Amino acid sequence: RALLWLGPVYLAGYLGLSGSWVLLALALWLCWGLNRRGKRDRLAAAFALLEDEREAVCRGLAARHLPAWVHFPDVERVEWLNKVLVQAWPYFGTIMEKTFKEVLEPKIRAKSVHLKTCTFTKIHFGEKCPRINGIKAYTKEIDRRQVTLDLQICYIGDCEIHMDISKFNLGVKGVQLYGTLRVILEPLLTDAPFVGAVTLFFMQKPHLEINWAGMSNLLDVPGINVMSDSLIQDFIAARLVLPNRITVPLKKNMNIAHLRFPVPQGVIRVHLLEAENLVQKDNFLGAIRGKSDPYALLRVGTTQHRSKTVSRDLNPIWNETFEFVVHEVPGQDLEVDLYDEDPDKDDFMGSLLIGLVDVMNDRTVDEWFPLSKTTSGHLHLKLEWLSLVNDQEKLHEDKKGLSTAILIVYLESAFNLPKNHFEYSNGECGAKKIKNNKYLKKMEREPSSFVLLTVGSKTQKSKTCNFSKDPKWGQAFTFFVHSAHSQSLHVEIKDKERDSALGTSVVCLSHLLKDPDMTLDQRFQLDHSSSDSFIKMKLVLRALNVEEPDPQRVKAGVNAPKPGPVHVMEKAGNQQKFSSPPQVSKVPPMCKDSASLESLPKKDSAEDLDTKDSSEAPVPNETMSGLDEAEGKQNPEQGPPSALPSGAAAVPTLPVLQEMRVAPSVTSLGSLPSSCFELSSSNLDIHNGAEVPLGEIQLTVRYASIRQSLVVLVNGCRNLVPSSNRGVDPYVRIYLLPDRRWTSRKKTSVKKKTLNPQYDEKFEFFESLENVKKRTLDIAVKNSRPFISQERKELGKVRIDLSQEDLIKGFAQW
Repeated sequence: RALLWLGPVYLAGYLGLSGSWVLLALALWLCWGLNRRGKRDRLAAAFALLEDEREAVCRGLAARHLPAWVHFPDVERVEWLNKVLVQAWPYFGTIMEKTFKEVLEPKIRAKSVHLKTCTFTKIHFGEKCPRINGIKAYTKEIDRRQVTLDLQICYIGDCEIHMDISKFNLGVKGVQLYGTLRVILEPLLTDAPFVGAVTLFFMQKPHLEINWAGMSNLLDVPGINVMSDSLIQDFIAARLVLPNRITVPLKKNMNIAHLRFPVPQGVIRVHLLEAENLVQKDNFLGAIRGKSDPYALLRVGTTQHRSKTVSRDLNPIWNETFEFVVHEVPGQDLEVDLYDEDPDKDDFMGSLLIGLVDVMNDRTVDEWFPLSKTTSGHLHLKLEWLSLVNDQEKLHEDKKGLSTAILIVYLESAFNLPKNHFEYSNGECGAKKIKNNKYLKKMEREPSSFVLLTVGSKTQKSKTCNFSKDPKWGQAFTFFVHSAHSQSLHVEIKDKERDSALGTSVVCLSHLLKDPDMTLDQRFQLDHSSSDSFIKMKLVLRALNVEEPDPQRVKAGVNAPKPGPVHVMEKAGNQQKFSSPPQVSKVPPMCKDSASLESLPKKDSAEDLDTKDSSEAPVPNETMSGLDEAEGKQNPEQGPPSALPSGAAAVPTLPVLQEMRVAPSVTSLGSLPSSCFELSSSNLDIHNGAEVPLGEIQLTVRYASIRQSLVVLVNGCRNLVPSSNRGVDPYVRIYLLPDRRWTSRKKTSVKKKTLNPQYDEKFEFFESLENVKKRTLDIAVKNSRPFISQERKELGKVRIDLSQEDLIKGFAQW
């Protein structure tokens, strides 16, 4: 072993090499060992989770290791299916071993002369079978003639596959695979087998990690490992990740073309406008903070766009527009990552995930979104959902240079391609003498062809079909079109071996406008090829249209109607009055609460409410039911009363409740379902547990489904009880129980020397709606006191049980 270690060092000195080569080799060896140990540790942790899932969950493994059903209650466990897989796995392994030996091995040998010695020496798929951590079934957002399932696939395999090529041993010893596999059963039939076909594809690129063996260990060398992993993932993505899919017919004579290549559901146009308050990432000497150079990466599925870089600015302005084709909704999301551009490695500055279902329903969204996985920062996006219609009147040319249509190309096959570009020239047989007999044999071989499709400045490449003059590609491509009347589709078939053109074709998009459905499905004659050479394609042109949202639909996204601000209570002598901005009178008539409150007699005012203990129900159920019965009987445009008795400060009076119907500073919430809140359905527990009132806090709470977060707007407090003669400096602290960690605490700014502070600050808790409904909101108003002070710190608190509230609709209350 000592000689093995010192041998390379002695050899380097003997050859007169610099010592830096030895250090470089040592660094590569250390990095290689680190990668190998990391893979083994991750595989061991995954096996531990697989062996005892209950114990692993209880130990609190990282969130990425937990199964999907832990986080999302709508994902169901299917342990019975996993038990079936365990029983069937040995038989599946036997079938795969036979397939490797009899099918895959001959195909590898036929690929190249150098692979003719390829032999599988060991094929064992191990004892560990794939698991399905959860299944989510869609029933509402899909067609009634299909069944859509999302399977959370997890394969932590102990398989061993070894292969010998020219005395070199290559192999795999362990595989990890995580991903969401979508299974679509359609169309549903009335006779056996009841399902016409099964379609399979991954929503995103699956996470794949391979533990190599033999000479394949060299793929773990730094630099090579990243390239090899990306090549394998790209190979899978080209076949199994959207928009690519595998469709297996279950019924004879079933036409699966429209199932393999369905028309996309729409286009999302993203206007990346600006950002603010981004974190500082650049620093000098580890201490002096500088400004960052932010840029954005936007992704939908496998399509990714990068914005320009704004130098030295934490409030960058981009004003860029990007367009993405959306194939599956629900399923695909818009992902935005912000990075600080650096010469060595770009620093992460925050991310954003937006579900496209709400954008599709709201049509247009213009919103400031808070960044997650960072300490600060907001991103301003304008999102437009563009529907695909076959209306030629929508094909007007956009003056801003944006796309007006989308072209979908279904590339099927070609017929009678020439063996080489010398065989035919402009349809006439050309003669060429080739003296090299070896080259002549190569020219006589069937072509390995691929297709280049170009519209405007964008070119896309098909897969390669090896050694066939009648290749079948079976792929779909999409192009954005700016002017359907003037643009064309250019098609070029090339030979991979010789990089020569085997035929070309040009299709003017104006030809599609002659068809009422804007579709062409035919064979196209190839130019610069044989007279009987054709390519078969189906071309579909669809106009991009921004539809107006349904006025009858109650929006749950960020574009919900925004009511005016609430009136703020002001003290004037021994009376309290409302000061309201002029625009408050413009609250839509649909808000019936003001009319219902006006219609109540004066006996339901503050004096009657004060006869009950304020620690009981501040808003009695009888009173609230009376509000509901009185709805609509009075003029809804009547204004609120201008004055109230001084006793109204202790308990919210009915006129005060009228003012609570409208959310204050509602634009900061970003999303509200209607122009008013119905508190009659709210049974908040706002007891303070004391005989003496401790003041009130005004909150607006709702769940923003498009951001998947609970939004809490702290508007302000009034009539706080002072804890000392010098006055108080109040602030508000928020927990989402049972989480009491310091890192998850939310806190407002401190207001100096006031008993009626105004905050208008928004906080978000990024949790699923099902999880939020199991939590309790713990809100405390505290006094910011000196460290050694003996003053009372807590001024009062309130707890809100969120399981009793309609969080999608939201509520606002003192």
